[in-house]
Amino acid sequence: MNNIKITRRDFVGKAIASGALIMAYPWLKVMAEDQAMDYSRKVKVGIIGVGSRGLLLLHYLTELSESINIEVVAVCDNYEPHYQRAIERTSGKAKAFYDYQKVIEMDEIDAIVIATPLFQHAHITVDALKAGKHVFCEKAMARNLEDVKRMADTHYSTGKVLQIGHQRMFDPRYLKALELVNAGEIGRITQMRAYWHRNNDWRRPLPEGKPELERKINWRLYKEYSCGLMTELASHQIQVANWLKNTQPISVMGTGSINYWNDGREVYDNVALIYSYEDGTKFIYDSMTSNRHYGLEEQIMGDKGTLEMEVNKKYLENPPPPPDPPPPAGIVQLMNDIQSGLFNDAIPLTNSSWIPELKVEGNGLSIAEREDGFDESKVQLEAFIASVRKGVPTTGVFEQGYWASVWTLLGQQAMDEDRIIILPNEMKLS
Repeated sequence: MNNIKITRRDFVGKAIASGALIMAYPWLKVMAEDQAMDYSRKVKVGIIGVGSRGLLLLHYLTELSESINIEVVAVCDNYEPHYQRAIERTSGKAKAFYDYQKVIEMDEIDAIVIATPLFQHAHITVDALKAGKHVFCEKAMARNLEDVKRMADTHYSTGKVLQIGHQRMFDPRYLKALELVNAGEIGRITQMRAYWHRNNDWRRPLPEGKPELERKINWRLYKEYSCGLMTELASHQIQVANWLKNTQPISVMGTGSINYWNDGREVYDNVALIYSYEDGTKFIYDSMTSNRHYGLEEQIMGDKGTLEMEVNKKYLENPPPPPDPPPPAGIVQLMNDIQSGLFNDAIPLTNSSWIPELKVEGNGLSIAEREDGFDESKVQLEAFIASVRKGVPTTGVFEQGYWASVWTLLGQQAMDEDRIIILPNEMKLS
């Protein structure tokens, strides 16, 4: 985390130079404008939830404090070890609370960063927006559709910024991939695939003698609080699929199971889903927690090529052929003999009448420049602060998080009910 080799200004500067990126992605435009903003007014931030993810966001906010003139003035967590750790990481300079309402009530705070467990996102977000605060909330938005819609309605009615933590929108690889898709570089997209494979059980150890903390610490394993693989991992990749396709699915089907970690958990450890789009495109998704060989990837497949953003590769269906090396002398002689009619019979070159459709091998081409140490999670926070300074939401940013959360939950519903699910009318945005 201490070896950031490319700054937000480097990143935005390159986007400005390209021109097309700034025009296509409003959040980059806001960041570009932010470079010319008056930084004399300090933006004051409160962070609610300082577990593993919250602690990383706190680190980034602290690291950015001087360069964009922000200050973390309050931290909050109702789990004592996290509470104490937050005080330590802010050197006691930030006010510390167990009750999130105390943070929201602070008049001096401009923005709230929420990194609590999923099931707590909605009510904290709604309360913060109604109190006049701008909000950055980690993905996914909420545990159920009603809460997702309530967050959206409050965002629109208050006019306050609500940004959901989908950092791939700020990653040069994904931004360039979207540009290539829009330019027709890979042709017509007809199928997308994504997967996220791990080999760990997500279970965290409990403090000795504290079995009552099981659900508080291991909330990801229980349906009341989480959708497990869907809300923790799939939501990221559903956002990418919708973003690059520039539309939403019309239905989803899927299946899930607990087939490995039989330890009392309630969320699936193995899922497989198919999302269908109106033009017939399919997005095929799977995730597991018992094998990590394939890791994670999003594969965007068109009739002219394929994009794999995690490995930063573009593969063309018909790449230009490499220059032919001169043939060996023996081959030249053979060709001359054939042309001279030396051989009257056909030369058998193969004895197979069937060629299998094996994977096309090749190194591919890089999608975009992405220097070592670049962290899109940090850049998304800078984009959020830029929107806070401007005082109004940035077009399109919230909606990406909204639709990713909606289709994440609909995918979970499809597995739970073993049926095809379509978008409920009440979830449509006017």
